[in-house]
Amino acid sequence: MNVPYWTEEHVRATLPERDAESHKGTYGTALLLAGSDDMPGAALLAGLGAMRSGLGKLVIGTSESVIPLIVPVLPEATYWRDGWKKAADAQLEETYRAIAIGPGLPQTESVQQAVDHVLTADCPVILDAGALAKRTYPKREAPVILTPHPGEFSRMTGVPVNELQKKRAEYAKEWAAQLQTVIVLKGNQTVIAFPEGDCWLNPTGNGALAKGGTGDTLTGMILGMLCCHEDPKHAILNAVYLHGACAELWTDEHSAHTLLAHELSDILPRVWKRFE
Repeated sequence: MNVPYWTEEHVRATLPERDAESHKGTYGTALLLAGSDDMPGAALLAGLGAMRSGLGKLVIGTSESVIPLIVPVLPEATYWRDGWKKAADAQLEETYRAIAIGPGLPQTESVQQAVDHVLTADCPVILDAGALAKRTYPKREAPVILTPHPGEFSRMTGVPVNELQKKRAEYAKEWAAQLQTVIVLKGNQTVIAFPEGDCWLNPTGNGALAKGGTGDTLTGMILGMLCCHEDPKHAILNAVYLHGACAELWTDEHSAHTLLAHELSDILPRVWKRFE
């Protein structure tokens, strides 16, 4: 299958400008449902990625125990105490520009109930990690974006990992059409497949990303970019591209073995500036 690359030229042509007359409301409020007692860091990693990626405001709905751990590092966000648990009870009253759910959350029925309620919102929704499951999705105007690594894709679809790795783009396209979702299949040359059949390969990234937490950061970056891009497709593709470009800049100066996921958010301002 001949799948095109999303290139530097595409990124330069589609990254948004930040209007001098804009304010935080211009770029909207994003909701991040992430982080549990056992995996508090996922909420921070995704939150940092989101706040570096163009949104106006960020609400992090996380376990009560997680909040005091994150606030000293990310005071710019606001916090919804036990938000992912409350979302399972349909307590989703505000309007958001985009929502992400899953980093650091358990694979439980309660989390899937939260997913069900989140999918009733009239905005793009990203599902990652604990929110990914074998299921169907309701017909909706705004996109649903799934961000599995190969093991999670296999869990969602039943396709064995060794089979998947032989035909990554084919399987991503097939399941994006079948589920009517966007699929960001992570890995070397991440595949981004859209439900209408459009499919791209990402040329950036390297082995430095083979470490826990880098996927949480990507989820946050997609969330933030959905808030500042007019076209959700461009937001997703540019987030994946810049995430990989951050790893490449890291290995220009450091060993690939040594990257920590939060450092991607530290590097992103330098990388983004290159494309403006």
